Amino acid sequence: MTDHVEEHLSRDERRQRTEAAILQAAKTQFATAGFERTTIRSVAAAVPVDPALVMQHFGSKEGLFAAAARWSGEHQTLLSATQDQVPAAALNDLLDHFEASHDEAVALLRNCLTHPEANRVVRDEVMCDRANAVASTMGGEEAELRAGLFAACMIGLGLARYVLELPAVAGASREDVQRLMQPVLQALVDPPPSAGGSASDR
Repeated sequence: MTDHVEEHLSRDERRQRTEAAILQAAKTQFATAGFERTTIRSVAAAVPVDPALVMQHFGSKEGLFAAAARWSGEHQTLLSATQDQVPAAALNDLLDHFEASHDEAVALLRNCLTHPEANRVVRDEVMCDRANAVASTMGGEEAELRAGLFAACMIGLGLARYVLELPAVAGASREDVQRLMQPVLQALVDPPPSAGGSASDR
């Protein structure tokens, strides 16, 4: 039945299906075996496809990890949020992502904490788009710093709730997390004016 369906797929559809299968195999292996032990060959064997096809789709192991670590489009509402929507969008993205694929998401996050190259890939290739989008949407003075602190708050929340599982944070309802965190994030999006100006102004 599967072969019969494949025959009626366009070239682009077959390519997309293969790419999705490779990506799912990569997510599973990065989550279970870790960054170091996952290889292009092991992912290819799990699909199964030729390793060259994995390279064709993703370029390298680092590119494959970046794709595996990126959140799905439905969890990327932050990228199109307006300034007043940024805090709620960021919280919804994070909570939805971890609730939709908890074990995989936690394992991929742990990779970033334990392997320097995984850390670099996520910082420079995955989070960069989100940080730039937040800085651009925030605008104003020190937008990059405020966006960086915003990201730090979100990373801290993800670690505390899903990796370290701090009792008060992990056990809190989604509604309470959003209610208490949103004003914290809003203070970075729309900070109060500094009484004495920044150090660079003095």
